[in-house]
Parts: sequence; structure tokens; C-alpha cells
Amino acid sequence: MTAPARLIRFNKPYGVLSQFTPEGRWRGLRDFIDVPGVYVAGRLDADSEGLLLLTDDGGLQARISDPRHKMEKTYWVQVEGIPDAAALEALQRGVPLNDGPTLPARVRRLNPPPALWPRDPPIRVRQNIPDSWIELIIREGRNRQVRRMTAAVGHPTLRLVRAAIGPHRLDDLEPGSWADAMPSHYKK
Repeated sequence: MTAPARLIRFNKPYGVLSQFTPEGRWRGLRDFIDVPGVYVAGRLDADSEGLLLLTDDGGLQARISDPRHKMEKTYWVQVEGIPDAAALEALQRGVPLNDGPTLPARVRRLNPPPALWPRDPPIRVRQNIPDSWIELIIREGRNRQVRRMTAAVGHPTLRLVRAAIGPHRLDDLEPGSWADAMPSHYKK
């Protein structure tokens, strides 16, 4: 009898790579997770924060991270400026990027902003330009896709936090902490 797959939810802080080995100025996951045999299912850039899933099951890892499975990823994005209806509609339709158009996304303003921990280091603040928060839900996972999407509609990303991957949510995990999740709803 084989042991059930292990699935871990981790709240990745800013400045941590989606790998166990540190590189240059970025820390690695081994500073936070001492669980043998688990691997990252999907990536999150070092300058992004939030939910990262890890598992010891290669098939489960592929189902979570492979774009062919189109698992939704929910991001809370602090952007420069206040996106108008046209910018939000462009994100919903999909925006042209240098590697092709994105798939349609779900997007909404977050007002009030999500209750999050302070980022270390804090984001840059420009006195003359307001910022705002949006929720962006995509089914792709291209390199720096959310940042490129918001820039394409004229609102560069200041802070990016992944709040959910499919049914798995960040919930009350503090930055740098992890908890076991239940992988049972995934089919082999």
C-alpha cells in the first residue's frame, strides 16, 4: 500500500525563490521547509509573495503546474494608478504580450484592499500617483505574466500576492509558514 500524496501550502515571502537552493541575494525554500522529498508545483518569482504548493507526488505536481490543466490562480495585485473600466475590460478579454495574447481573465477591484502583512522591503511609493488593488484570476502561467498584463494596460504592478491555486487558498498562513493541505480531490 502506498502512502497518500503529501501536499503543502506555503506562504512564500518576498525575496525567496521557488526552489530549495538560494541564489545570489535571494533565499531558498530550505530556510523555511525541512520536509524531505517534496517539490514545488508551479513557480512564484522571488519578488512575488503568497501561496506556493509543494508535493511529493510527481503526477499531482504536473496536474497543478502544467498549463494544459488550466488550474485557476488568483492574484491580489497592487498597481500604480487606478485602473478604469477600459483597463479592467482589456484584462478580462486578454491582452497582447510579446509572446502572444493572454487568455481571458477574471478581474475586479479590491476595495477595501486585502488585509495583508507588511512587505519587507516596502513597495516604492510615489507621492503624486495613487495606487490600488485588483484581483486577477488567470489559467495560464507564463513568465511574469501578471506583471506584464498590468503593465500592458498602463498600470505597473507594485506588489503581487498569489492568494489561491485552484481550491487551495492562502487563508491565514503567515509569511514563511507552511501547513499540510488535502490533495484528495485530485484524480490520479
